[in-house]
Parts: sequence; C-alpha cells; structure tokens
Amino acid sequence: MTKVVIIDDAGAIEAKIIGPTGAEHRHLAGNVMEDALGEAGISFEEITYLVATGYGRINVPFADRQITELTCHARGVAVDFASVRFAIDIGGQDAKGMKIEDGRLLDFVMNDKCAAGTGRFLEVLAGTLGVKVEDLGAISMDSTKKITISSICTIFAKQEVVSYLSEGVALPDIIAGLHDSIAGKVVRMARTLKIEPDVVLTGGVAKNPGVVKAVSEHVGYDVLVPPEPLITGAMGAAVLGRERALKAIEENKPLKVKERVIEKPVLYG
Repeated sequence: MTKVVIIDDAGAIEAKIIGPTGAEHRHLAGNVMEDALGEAGISFEEITYLVATGYGRINVPFADRQITELTCHARGVAVDFASVRFAIDIGGQDAKGMKIEDGRLLDFVMNDKCAAGTGRFLEVLAGTLGVKVEDLGAISMDSTKKITISSICTIFAKQEVVSYLSEGVALPDIIAGLHDSIAGKVVRMARTLKIEPDVVLTGGVAKNPGVVKAVSEHVGYDVLVPPEPLITGAMGAAVLGRERALKAIEENKPLKVKERVIEKPVLYG
C-alpha cells in the first residue's frame, strides 16, 4: 500500500490517503499524492517539504528527502502515544520491534526473510480457510479453545490448518491459534530487545483485534493501537518533514526542495 499524510504548519492532519502499490511505483505515488492534495484542498506548489519513506521511497521522484521507515515509524507512533517505549510493527512483508525514546529510534530487530510473523502469513491461511482476511479478527473472538499451530513455516502451518479442518475443529479456534502463532513469533523476536511499556502495535495487522489480543497476552499487558495503524510511517515522515522545514525557517536557511511535478504514467497497448 502507498500512504500519504499531509500536515499543516501546526502539525494538524489535512489529508491522509491509503492507496494501492503496483509495478509503476513512481506513477502510483503520484496518483496517491494527487488524491491527498485534493482531500487537503491545496496545490502541489503549496507543499513546503516532502519526505518519502518505506521500501519504495527511492521511487518517489518529487520527494525532497528519503528517511528510513524505522525512523519514521518511531516518530509516527509518538504522535498518538508520547509515552511509547516500544513499538511492534506487523506489516504484510515484515515484522519489526523498535525501542523508542521521545519519538527517537534507539534500537530495532526485524524479520524480513520469512512470511511467518507477517500479514502474508494470515493472508495465505485465510485463503486456506475460505475466509476474508479482514474477517479473521471478528471470527476469532468466538473462540472457546484456541488450538496450537506448532510450525513456524507458512507452508507447514497450512498443512496443520487443513488437518484441523478435517478433524472438525471449530473455525474460531483455528483462527485464534493462527493469531497466537503470529503473535508468539513476533514477540519472541522483539524480546531480543527489552520490551517495556508503553507498547504500541502498528502496521496493517494491528487492525485485526484477534492479533491485538494475542500480542497483549504474549507481552503480558494491553498494547496500544493507533487510530489508523496503516499510516504510522507516513505520519512520521510528515512530522519529520515539518520539523526540518521549521528548523530551516528558524535558522534562516534555504530549504532544498525538488520541482513539484508529478510524472504521468506511460500508456501501453
């Protein structure tokens, strides 16, 4: 997904857009940016400073600066929770644990080599169960006895799920077991750093209440969830861009900015 957050001089959100990501990253970033500008009711020329983050940050040709997603996530979660000391981000491709102090990233650990422990794990297993991934959380809340998924490999976990289905295990119990599996893997990884409250859970998987519950159980207390966990990184990028712009004004220094031009896609066929 491609996200854009636009904030004003005071830091208030003027627009937040979540759009698709595809092969034409440069053009899709431009499309989502245009949607955000429309929502904010401003022109591209009125943007003072623009920061790109995430895996595709180098493919945003109109960005004034690129900042790593880890730094942006740390700053973004602190916008909603100033007391955050640790953040767990579970996205579609990876999972991260981040030690944070005053919105600054102190240390991190990441799983980006295996689908288990990521949103992709749940997507694959939702397909096996014949359930929409967005419905997993609600269904799992009806569980009375969650089962154990012993494999940490997505392929073998899929085989376990098929076996449980053939045995007639209730669907909510299977899904609760999947949530417990992904939460356990991510929290074990995060514990290689010192987890301490307040802990914030972010990323797309944080929209799943079953995973939020499972992560809280493994951590030992309730984790916090932002109002929109998908835009944490984009929010952090916006805040860091605003801070850089304000610093330049305060020091009476010029801001180096790119030409505000959005490339149009090339049509094939």
